[in-house]
Amino acid sequence: MRSKQELGAAIRRDRRAALVVNAHSRRGRRLYERARSRLAAAGFHLLGTYPVDRPDQLEQTLTEAGGLGPDLLVAGGGDGTLSAAARLLAHRDVALGLLPLGTTNNFARTVGIPLDLDRAVEVLTDGKVVDVDLGLADGVPFTNHVGVGLSADIMLRTPPRLKRLTGRLAYPVTALALLARHHPLRATVRAGGVAHEFVTHQLYVANGGFHAGRPITADTDADDGLLVAYPVGGPTRRGLLRDTARNAATGHRRSVTDEPFLAVGGLRLETNRPARVEVDGELRGWTPVRIDLDANALRVMAPADTVDR
Repeated sequence: MRSKQELGAAIRRDRRAALVVNAHSRRGRRLYERARSRLAAAGFHLLGTYPVDRPDQLEQTLTEAGGLGPDLLVAGGGDGTLSAAARLLAHRDVALGLLPLGTTNNFARTVGIPLDLDRAVEVLTDGKVVDVDLGLADGVPFTNHVGVGLSADIMLRTPPRLKRLTGRLAYPVTALALLARHHPLRATVRAGGVAHEFVTHQLYVANGGFHAGRPITADTDADDGLLVAYPVGGPTRRGLLRDTARNAATGHRRSVTDEPFLAVGGLRLETNRPARVEVDGELRGWTPVRIDLDANALRVMAPADTVDR
């Protein structure tokens, strides 16, 4: 493994990159050609370029692109696409370049990547290589969060066409339709020898600093060596709606030391009945689930002024 400085120098000098864009995502199909041309104009030698129209081909395509030997693998799409790329590149001598072309773009926001395509490409040309943490859900790496409760049902039920038409508004619209018949869970978070119990419709465990395109807290990011577990509301549907609105409005002013956040290095999440688990917006099994932190597991291109711990 080269040092981060050596890898960054190789990217600036040789410009060896591969591009994979999820053309099935909301903006991917429309912006693929523009992304490719912007990278070429910035002097990148593109070893391969891949627009992926079928989600079931994404991981195979990312593996093929990584096998070309780039110093920089540029992934364009939403959080699911970037999480898939992160799983591939964890602990590898390749940096991940982020083009946020999805619905909420939580991981890109956490890393400080501009949502404008041209400015995101500028980060790839003028930025630096930094390390960020990944979470591990039963050993599977993730970038942003694990969700249990209503969010998993939303991932299962949100129509893809609604996401393409309305963006991140598709999720609250689907949530409202599902909430009337949703029942709360009794969730137990076991960490550091202590059991924390919550009765809630929704519980998250976050690695990154954003959820639903909004800050979780003012002091949470993907390089702090912590996972943050927190319920959204209590047993009532009204509480879920109230806390969802409060979190969206005040997350940038809250701290991980505030209630109800639990900042830990790892945990086991159990529920009183088997519940679906969604990981970065993808359904991945059922509770119980073990969630750990893989510190400094991924190298990414970030803005030049990023503080790298």
